[in-house]
Amino acid sequence: MEKHSKYMQMALDEAKTAWDEDEVPVGAVLVLPDQDLIIKAHNRTIGLNDAAAHAEILALREAGRVIGNYRLLNSVLYCTVEPCIMCMGAVIHARVSKVVFGAPDLKWGACGSLYDFASDPGLNHHPEIVSGVCEEACRTIMQEFFRLKRQGAKSG
Repeated sequence: MEKHSKYMQMALDEAKTAWDEDEVPVGAVLVLPDQDLIIKAHNRTIGLNDAAAHAEILALREAGRVIGNYRLLNSVLYCTVEPCIMCMGAVIHARVSKVVFGAPDLKWGACGSLYDFASDPGLNHHPEIVSGVCEEACRTIMQEFFRLKRQGAKSG
């Protein structure tokens, strides 16, 4: 768990960067131990005008570019929030070995909260899922971001 916490703290740092850019504060860190590579990313949907620019997708894209292969075998993806259906589809296509996330996403989560892509027998890859790492910190940053957004909307 200590190793998971270390990488989740990096993902939380990325989530804080997203917040600073007025993006939904989600961060991701992709670790490829075979290549001694760590890729960090955060949500950039607003800044890039791209609905697919989730932290997880950006991390997968950058890792594929760096290693020259979309298959990210033996990799571990750390996410502050449970990946959505789009991101889990990409995780499965990329053959990510393990997904570690902090807070569940009851509206979009595809690692067990709403859908469970990782254990779907119809899919050809089943990454291991670890949930609840640094859950309180991951949940708090999201809740605080949206609380402040709602306050701003009421006062503006």
